[in-house]
Amino acid sequence: MASSSDVHVRICSQEIIKYDLEIKALIQDIRDCPGPQSALFNLNSQVKEKFNILRLRIQDLEQMAKEQDRESDRLEIQAETESQRRQLLSNQMAWRKANLACKLAIDNMEKDELLQRGEANSTRQRLDSNITESLMSISRMMAEQVKQSEDTITTLATSSRTVQETNEDFKNMTGTIHLGRKLILKYNRRELTDKLLIFLALALFLATVLYILKKRLFPFI
Repeated sequence: MASSSDVHVRICSQEIIKYDLEIKALIQDIRDCPGPQSALFNLNSQVKEKFNILRLRIQDLEQMAKEQDRESDRLEIQAETESQRRQLLSNQMAWRKANLACKLAIDNMEKDELLQRGEANSTRQRLDSNITESLMSISRMMAEQVKQSEDTITTLATSSRTVQETNEDFKNMTGTIHLGRKLILKYNRRELTDKLLIFLALALFLATVLYILKKRLFPFI
């Protein structure tokens, strides 16, 4: 039957193997970690915790070796302890390498993202520049349209004044024509009256001449 000490040694050895395997799995997770930095920090926290527990278990195993009664058992447990210490150191080196590789990958990824953002910003700046140029072009076009509208209004105002002046001139000419017409009508009426008076005077003169001739030539009539 196995002694209590042998049972404790086996349990401790099994726990050491379990934590060693868990650490190796976490180190592989760190190698494969795509980021971000917070994910890497979380994995490293778990590895540190496993390493601390593993060190304690190795120390426990070392202590158990010292407590062995038989020299052969003590040497065997000490040899296993040394083997686990070397494995712990190997895991630490692998952990550091995995961290360096992961950090390098994350840095490259972040640089690529920054470059993409830079390109996106450059594209956005070009778009903003194009939009600004379009707005300025529209503004210039609107300014030209306003200027043309102002010129048109000025032309219309000038034309309106010209039309108004023409209307005034036309009114003045119409008034003059009406006045001339009145004068012509008045002159025509005056000429008709003069002709009538002349005719009456001539008739009276002829009547007088006829009367005188009658008296002289035909006194008996």
